[in-house]
Amino acid sequence: MIKYTGERVIPKLMKPTNGLLLEHIARYHFAIPYAKGRVLDFACGSGFGSNIIAKAAKKEVDEIIAVDIDESTITYAKGTYHHPLIRFQMANVVEPELPQRLGQFDLIVSFETLEHVEQEHQFMDNIFQMLKPNGKLIISTPFGQGRGKPTSEPFHVHQLNTDEFHSLFEKYTEKEFYYQRGVLVEPGRAGLHYPIGIAVCTK
Repeated sequence: MIKYTGERVIPKLMKPTNGLLLEHIARYHFAIPYAKGRVLDFACGSGFGSNIIAKAAKKEVDEIIAVDIDESTITYAKGTYHHPLIRFQMANVVEPELPQRLGQFDLIVSFETLEHVEQEHQFMDNIFQMLKPNGKLIISTPFGQGRGKPTSEPFHVHQLNTDEFHSLFEKYTEKEFYYQRGVLVEPGRAGLHYPIGIAVCTK
């Protein structure tokens, strides 16, 4: 069993009404309609989200590769969220050789990863390389004061502002932006504060 430190969502160690847990579950459910072929869950954490997609899209998905940097977390994921379609493995999202190791995907999801990564350019470059032509990326991050600015979250390098987040996807042929408030994910309404941004991009 792994410990709940606040860095990763571990549903079995959290109350069902925990807001952080519900937000994460909502993002994976948002991604289900896009799931097909080869899917990469990039920084999968405890593995519950990969399992959600595998069960819901089992007829559309060929395999899900789910990676996380922490060995104990991957061991936990294998034992707790095993599914025939999922391969859990340890990897660093900024490893330059990762595209050669993992190949290309029809869908890449990476939820609440960006704010943890110092090597942002390498992270985004790996994602772009690992997407097939016309492949989809769904990525989320909490908004904050901006790149290089302090954040109150102990595990975050920084939190991008809205403009910085949007600017990450200039290479993509299509991009849509959504915003999350609790379990609600929508294109956004004037006058509402959304703490989390979600991009859906096509290579």
